[in-house]
Parts: sequence; structure tokens; C-alpha cells
Amino acid sequence: MPINITMPALSPTMEEGNLAKWLVKEGDTVSSGDVIAEIETDKATMEVEAVDEGTVAKILVPEGTEGVKVNAVIAVLAGEGEDVSDAVAAAGNGSGGSSEKAPAKEEPKAEAAPAKEKPKAAPTPESAKAAVSPSIPDDVKAGPVPVKDGEKVFASPLARRIAKAEGVDITAISGSGPHGRIVKRDVESAAAGGAKAPAVAEKAPSAGAPAPAMAAGPSTDAVLKLFEEGSYELVKHDGMRKTIAKRLMEAKQTIPHFYVSIDCELDALLKLRGELNKAAPVKDDKPAYKLSVNDMVIKALALALRDVPDANVSWTDEAMVKHKHADVGVAVSIPGGLITPIVRQAEMKPLSVISNEMKDLGKRAKDRKLQPQEYQGGTSAVSNMGMMGVKTFSAVINPPHATILAVGAGEQRPVVKDGALAIAQVMTVTLSTDHRCVDGALGEELLAAFKGYIENPMSMLV
Repeated sequence: MPINITMPALSPTMEEGNLAKWLVKEGDTVSSGDVIAEIETDKATMEVEAVDEGTVAKILVPEGTEGVKVNAVIAVLAGEGEDVSDAVAAAGNGSGGSSEKAPAKEEPKAEAAPAKEKPKAAPTPESAKAAVSPSIPDDVKAGPVPVKDGEKVFASPLARRIAKAEGVDITAISGSGPHGRIVKRDVESAAAGGAKAPAVAEKAPSAGAPAPAMAAGPSTDAVLKLFEEGSYELVKHDGMRKTIAKRLMEAKQTIPHFYVSIDCELDALLKLRGELNKAAPVKDDKPAYKLSVNDMVIKALALALRDVPDANVSWTDEAMVKHKHADVGVAVSIPGGLITPIVRQAEMKPLSVISNEMKDLGKRAKDRKLQPQEYQGGTSAVSNMGMMGVKTFSAVINPPHATILAVGAGEQRPVVKDGALAIAQVMTVTLSTDHRCVDGALGEELLAAFKGYIENPMSMLV
């Protein structure tokens, strides 16, 4: 019996990916654990390992193919002792699990629970929450399986919940999921296009529930009418840019942002940083670490979140999620967008560990080699544009975070000390907060704690 290799779900929310490269060819023998392909998600390029042993009988999806659906069959293995030509024939007629054929057992299981829709990596608590559409109040249920012309309309429970919340007639939608199944993106597209069900009396969303719909952007044709032909070029959105656009839209439409700014003097921090770097042990002609101001900002924010635990939270409609550790994400600019790798339990790590960890995460982020667990989740984030000369700005919160710290450039400014004018190195930081859970007074308390660590940096070492 031939063995199907399917497009894996490399993160809990992945629905499709690009098959960047095959590392095997037809006729190669593979063993369990062998790396056989590279898959591009919206944020990273990841390696795919073989689960079974066998001979590559047929590659069904060539490298470079974009938008390959999760669970689609991408190649077929001939099992031990099986003739390769027989496996190829089986793949051709669908008996080997062609993506055009649905195993009889799949549809009933798919209706049993959302988790059966596609295989997923074991989700973290944060990523599990991220997989739930923020546009659905929690009291909206999926309801019974819809029927059209006497036949069941196969749709995921999440898609049915979104359709009910948005007032979309799910029986009028064509599915793009495995075997024609209606999935989340189909309902969202229908909602944006106005495919609404007949008006019915609906239960009002619970207090604090996010807005049920997001406005669609302008169509390409509508925009191009405003410009002379030949005066522009079209650059197709890649997966990363689409994800950034969606996440920012969700954040600004569902999170009531509130901003608090404060100035921090850096002279003591810069002096200590220089002393620590000079004292770094040397190994193989290289210092064991080289601290940056950003490393010390990460540590200061983590300690401030530890000291003000009511600000180290995530909002849900039912309860406040209070985190036991400060997992600080750090915005890293990469070609085509940005990604936010996370320093886990940053409040417990020495500055040297944070520094070396950030160098590794930053390098792999730029190479798109991060694993999903390295950039999903977190409890807060830092966005530092100071090295670009930006004096002050406000950052957009990245759910499920309730805060993000925007860090401006350190520069010499006049200050008053002991009643006299002096010059100090000063940076302005702006805290964006989710006003549902971190109000102005709590935001000020968090910033005051952060300022204390920045201006008295020795306290970060004890």
C-alpha cells in the first residue's frame, strides 16, 4: 500500500503554505526523520521530516508551488517491498490517497470537532487562543450541520460559528478546504463580499466582545482607475504581508489602544553597559557577550512586568489571563515585513543570556528559520526604532499581548538637576496598552517601574 506524504500544518493556524524546495527526488529511499522538503509559511521557512520509510515513488506537487493546502497530498512513498510503479499507478488513480479523493472516514470525524479538520502541532495556550477567530462572541455556537437540497453542507464548526455571527448564508458558499469543505477563510470572504443570510433576530454580542466584522480593503481595479496606465507596477502580496495586514486590522479594530509616554535618562545605563562589555570573558578571540541598549531594555521591561503583575496580562471576555512569567517579544525587521521572536522568562535571565539569545533569534528571523513556538504567544513586546534615529512613536499591540513598548532614540537633551540646567542622554518610550485590562494608572505604574530599572541599571544585576 503506497504511503501518502501530505502538506503538514506547521503551526496551529496554518491553512496553506508554499512548497519551496524538495530535498529528495523520485527514486530516493527515505527513512523516518529524514528531511525531505522545505515549506515556506507566512513567517518562516521550515524543514519537513519523513514520518515513514520507503522509496519516493511520485512527487505530486513540484517545488516552487504556492498556496498548497494543508492535508493536500504532495508526494507518494512506496512501502517496503512494494513495486514503485505500482505505487505510482495507485497515486494516479487515487487509491494512494490523492488530494482529489476524500477518505470515507474523514467527513464524519471532521464534523465531530474542530481539531479533526487538520493535523496540528501541539498548541501552546497562547497559540490555541490565537486560533480562535476574534470576530466571534464566545456565546455563538456552531449550530447543526446545514443542509442544502437535502444534502449536508460540509463546513468546519469554526466556519459555522463565524457564519452565524456574521449573518452569512453558509449554504451559498463554495468551500476551498480539503474535499470542498467550507473553512474559515471562505466565510470571511463571503462576509466581506456581502453574502448575507436573510435578517433574523440575533442575540447581541456579550459585553467586551470584539467587533464582528472587519472592513475589506479597496479592490485592485478600483485603485488602478485612479492612476495612468503604465505609471505603476503591481507587487503581489506574499503570505507575510497578508498576515501582517490581517493582524494589524484585527488589533486596531478590536483593541482600544491607550498611550503613555515617559523620558528615561541613559547615562548610568550606558556607563554600566560599557563596563560590562569590557569585563566580558574572551573565548576563541571573541567576547562571550556584547550587550546592547536593547538587551537592557528587554530585561528592564521584563522586571517591570514582574513587579507590576496586573499589567502582565491578556484580555478575554470571560477572564483576565495573568501570566506567571514575562515572555518579551522583540520586533525584528526582515525583508518584506517584520517578525517578533520571543525571549521566554526574560525576568529570570542574565543580561548576557538575553543578549546572546536575541542575536541568535534575530539572525534566524532574518533567514526565516524560526520555529512557530519561537514567535507565537508572549506576554508583551518591545519595538525599538531608536537605532533608526526615531525620537518617539506609538506601536500597535500584537494580540494576545496587552502592552507593547515603543523605544525612541537616546539623545543629548537639556535637563534640570538640583535646580540647575544640565545635559543628559535621554530616550522617550511610549507604552501602548489595551485599555480593557491596563488602564492609565496601571500603565503609568508599569512605566515608572521600567524607568527605575533603566536609570538605576545596577538593580537589574541583583
